[in-house]
Amino acid sequence: MAVSSKKPKLIVFDLDYTLWPFWVDTHVSPPFRKDKLGNVVDSLGDKIKFYPEVPKALESLHAQGYSLGVASRTGEIDGANQLLDLFDWNKYFKYKEIYPGCKVTHFNQCCSPSKISIEHENLFSKMMLQYYRMIELSKAVEAELKMSVVQAREVEAGKYELRILPETRKLDNIPFQNCKT
Repeated sequence: MAVSSKKPKLIVFDLDYTLWPFWVDTHVSPPFRKDKLGNVVDSLGDKIKFYPEVPKALESLHAQGYSLGVASRTGEIDGANQLLDLFDWNKYFKYKEIYPGCKVTHFNQCCSPSKISIEHENLFSKMMLQYYRMIELSKAVEAELKMSVVQAREVEAGKYELRILPETRKLDNIPFQNCKT
């Protein structure tokens, strides 16, 4: 496949595990706020971090005249928007599509108001079939992780708090054992 030297008119970012290292709907506890030190924290007081390269990358791309957008399938729409606001990143994004659904729909919505033809930008190339398969695989992996992983955090030395989501699969054939270290 030939690589075009033409610059894209629009760059769209995912949020979870692209701009920050977590799923906003399962790994952190909205609502978010800034603490007295100016750190963004969740409702439990845990500091929320983003990938350190993100602010400079967004600033640079925006300064170079790229139109930027975000597309996320998260169900935690308010929390995602809160983080974009608290990190002061809304100024970079011309398009925001944050709601459960298909990434292709998100991209179509980003391109529609911007009058950017997806075909023109070669977003749907011969690789698109692989992209669709990758999306389906990621949905399956995400669903399995949400159903199979129990999150725990240390609240005191040696004392842990579990967070079990409603969609977490609960097995009744394994007896609970009090684990002491």
